[in-house]
Amino acid sequence: MSNQSETLRQSDQFPCPSCGGQMTYDPEAGMLHCAYCEKTLNIDKDSTEIQEYDLEAGLGQADQDWGRDTQVIKCESCGAQTVLEASSVSQFCSFCESAHVVRIEELAGIRPESLIPFKVARPKAENLFTRWIGRKWLAPRALKKEYRPEKLKGVYVPFWTYDAATHSTYTAEAGTYYYTTRTRTITQNGKTRTVTEQVRHVRWRWVSGTYAKAYDDLLINAASHMEGRLIRKIEPFDLRELIPYRPEYLAGFGAERYSIDLQQGFSNAKDIIRQDLYSDIHAQIRADTVRNLNIQTMYRDVRYKHLLLPVWISAYRFHKKTYQFLINGQTGEVQGRAPVSPWKITFLVLGGAALIALIYWLIQVFGGPSISY
Repeated sequence: MSNQSETLRQSDQFPCPSCGGQMTYDPEAGMLHCAYCEKTLNIDKDSTEIQEYDLEAGLGQADQDWGRDTQVIKCESCGAQTVLEASSVSQFCSFCESAHVVRIEELAGIRPESLIPFKVARPKAENLFTRWIGRKWLAPRALKKEYRPEKLKGVYVPFWTYDAATHSTYTAEAGTYYYTTRTRTITQNGKTRTVTEQVRHVRWRWVSGTYAKAYDDLLINAASHMEGRLIRKIEPFDLRELIPYRPEYLAGFGAERYSIDLQQGFSNAKDIIRQDLYSDIHAQIRADTVRNLNIQTMYRDVRYKHLLLPVWISAYRFHKKTYQFLINGQTGEVQGRAPVSPWKITFLVLGGAALIALIYWLIQVFGGPSISY
């Protein structure tokens, strides 16, 4: 292997200067690498400050130049749109394993402002999947034998981040507990007796107030084709490692085109903010219990950025059902769904029943433990 490294000059297709082969990004080396002659190239470090943009001003005015020749591939089954190099050919969809993938003449959308490059390379990702599926002992044996590691695809998944300053006014009913003593007659074991007990009541009062809170880098998944539960489970991503977007980091990888647009992303962010504000305001009301909490919130200084985060994705079909598997390309966190073998479940149930029957038989034959007083 050659140890030669050179600084990359701006190029759209990243051809190898030695042999002309197409270079791809190597997550372990953090460089471009040629698989044909083993040449490596440094990627120019970009010290540009990562920008955040005003939400209103940004709508319809964002840069759509991804810095390289791209094509948008659309899956006819799940609708996922992936941005690939113009020379790339997608054989099947990374999100649902469908082979019905077509090229569409459409802009790739708002250019990403920043990204976190892949740190987990393919061999490690394949090993992580093998270990993960190996621990799923209820999964069908056929799945473990038939799954092909080459279906694991490195994809930069789109996210939005939002900053916002919030100012809320609220009204609610605050309740304070108080107790009274009550005497009543009960019949127990054929005898009548009188008991005294404490009864809890609530004294309600109306309260109102204001609450201010700022949110910074609220992360919102912009790919509707990914299972939200799984993508949340492979979080967090360390956003301190964000760097300015450069197309070199996408060489050899796909980048999912956002399917949740800027406005819908902020709507999703507001849902999270509302839940957080409800919890905060509820906690700050000094009361034993709270009901009818009504909150009105104003948003100021709303800013956003579009970023790409690295995820190894695999979709596999088993008995006509699609299952997704994800690996955080920065940390190696693994999450996924696996089918369950009905035969293994049956054997598990029968084995449990047999064990219970055996224990019962042993008790009947040898008797239970003797207890003396």
